[in-house]
Amino acid sequence: MTAGAGILDTSAVIALPGLPTTQALPALSLITTVTLAELSVGPLVAADPTEQGRRQAVLQQAEADFVPLPFDAAAARAFGRVAADLRLAGRKPSARSYDAMIAAVAVSRRLPLYTANADDFLGITGLVVVDVSPPAAAPRPATTG
Repeated sequence: MTAGAGILDTSAVIALPGLPTTQALPALSLITTVTLAELSVGPLVAADPTEQGRRQAVLQQAEADFVPLPFDAAAARAFGRVAADLRLAGRKPSARSYDAMIAAVAVSRRLPLYTANADDFLGITGLVVVDVSPPAAAPRPATTG
């Protein structure tokens, strides 16, 4: 394990521009090849051209900013435990396959996982999860009309 390092999952990468500060992030932020794979789907499935462009920009920024960690043999072995833990928690690993693979990379490398969707990773043995959810938007004042 690299001291001060952590893996950002896909939700954390997407949330980066909306975070008010980077203090909640690890000193060395890493991503996985699985995150790049997941991000690459986004522009292709967006129906709206504006959303397609936004998703493409996120993908390109991630490709420019990070050298991704591979889903390697150690991660493949860790995936078995992650998938089993998800099943024991009553969730289908196939429904969260990207998340499970990203978690397996984190577990295999003994790195914490930084996410904006912490609940997606509950119950995974050996995984340290750090919630980096952006603060909720302030409620809009009610208008009377």
